[in-house]
Amino acid sequence: MESVKEGSSATLSVPDHKEVARGTLRRLILASGLTVEASVDLLGK
Repeated sequence: MESVKEGSSATLSVPDHKEVARGTLRRLILASGLTVEASVDLLGK
């Protein structure tokens, strides 16, 4: 998944597992510049 935000960039290393630990996922979301709530909205859940 790639998300581009004008004026910023982030390189994230996402684990290739069936399940990602909750804390790891949260750190990845925050490192991407999103909030947890915004990422949930993007996923449509």
